[in-house]
Amino acid sequence: MESTLRIIGGKWRSRKISFIPLKGVRPTTNVTRETLFNWLTPVIVDSCCLDLFAGSGALGFEALSRGAKKAVMVDSSVKVVKKLAENAKLLQAANVEFYLAKIPERLNRVPKHPFDIVFLDPPFFCGLVKPTCEKLLAGEYLAANALIYIETEKRLDIEPIIPKSWQILRQKTSGLVKSHLIQAMKL
Repeated sequence: MESTLRIIGGKWRSRKISFIPLKGVRPTTNVTRETLFNWLTPVIVDSCCLDLFAGSGALGFEALSRGAKKAVMVDSSVKVVKKLAENAKLLQAANVEFYLAKIPERLNRVPKHPFDIVFLDPPFFCGLVKPTCEKLLAGEYLAANALIYIETEKRLDIEPIIPKSWQILRQKTSGLVKSHLIQAMKL
């Protein structure tokens, strides 16, 4: 059985997309997405976005709806990637690519590109934030001063997990979820 969510802003505002509610797929809530994209308003237009652990695709499609130039969505489930492609076709989104890869282990399956914004919303309590951040930093996936959005379980202290050169710009807690907007400063 599929679930649906609405895109909340931009050219596809109020359009519904469907997703497969698999274990670990937890779409970012409307309130949290609204906050995130308010944070990103000055930089979202013409940005290149990488949506890791894409799940429902809410963040990648929302970015495209609000003017991002390109979105690359990555997930480890064949069913999820297939549904993301169906939603892109429904929305007539031409500037989106999909990759089937287990993150962080197979990040190298995604072509290297300097992304301006990275959405990192892994399943909670799996310890995936630190190794994924390390792979992003070690690879050629981040544009100069890229922004990283990380969504975690509320109790996780992210400061010792992210690379030391990265700076937390904004944080917000909503229910059991903590949102972080981080600038990936290069040394």
